[in-house]
Amino acid sequence: MNKKAGILGVGSYLPNKIVDNFYFEKIMDTSDEWIKTRTGISERRMVDENETTSDLSTKAALNAIKCANLTPQDIDLIIVATATPDMAFPSTACIVQENIGATHAAAFDISVACSGFIYGITIAKQFVETEMYKNILVIGAEALSRAVDYNDRSTAILFGDGAGAVVIGNVDEGGILSTYLGSDGKGKDVLTLPVGDSIKMSGSDVYKFAVRIMGEASLKALQMANLDATEIDCLIPHQANIRIIEASAKRLKLDMDKVYVNLNKYGNMSAASIPVALDEAYRQGKINKGDNVVLVGFGGGLTWGASVINWSIQGGKNE
Repeated sequence: MNKKAGILGVGSYLPNKIVDNFYFEKIMDTSDEWIKTRTGISERRMVDENETTSDLSTKAALNAIKCANLTPQDIDLIIVATATPDMAFPSTACIVQENIGATHAAAFDISVACSGFIYGITIAKQFVETEMYKNILVIGAEALSRAVDYNDRSTAILFGDGAGAVVIGNVDEGGILSTYLGSDGKGKDVLTLPVGDSIKMSGSDVYKFAVRIMGEASLKALQMANLDATEIDCLIPHQANIRIIEASAKRLKLDMDKVYVNLNKYGNMSAASIPVALDEAYRQGKINKGDNVVLVGFGGGLTWGASVINWSIQGGKNE
């Protein structure tokens, strides 16, 4: 019988620098009210000039490993999902491997934009269930403040920096019940980050796509897990826009009390959004052992993914 894969530990890290909407009022034609009304964002975090994606990843990774009551030497594989790697190669994951001293771990990056974390846990699930690896570190991390055009008010206001991580391993109860992934290369020009350039986005096209796919992907993953939307205890969506999140909840007929939102504090952190929100929800006691947690995201590609997890970590509010 195959092993069951689940989350053993969760952690996150955010840069100290806070950039609020009033910063953008000073450098472009926009306002705090306009940004909050249309996006739900009040502030976001920004790396300093010496911080890298691997730095953020390293700190989130160590927090997740500690939460799992493991050591870096217990990690067999490191997967980093990022659109803003330190460099083309070596991978950010290899840098993290050295930083944390995970001397037994293989390491690689994946590039799936904002859907990257769900793709990462899907890969990890297969390795654990086939018993190739025992403990896998999956990190979503971004330094997007370095990839935006501060003359483009439609995109510069949206993005922030941060990292979240989980350790995936064998669990006796619950675990990752299903994952569902998808892509549509016909939408490749809708949301892009050209090499050496800044993020380009067709906002209306992304919005229409996201409103449709977030609900569809969630329902598909629930169906695969033999559950329905009434059995969701906590929905953790990609934190891109409050209107998209509210539309997704409406599609699932889910009260917003069951939806975790931290978009107002951090903006869109791409691959880091879902794992940071997952860590916060757990530490705030909003996710408890036995809860059905749905993760859902979308991103450039176009790509999307959803996962249903029956939470297997006891308690919350761990430090």
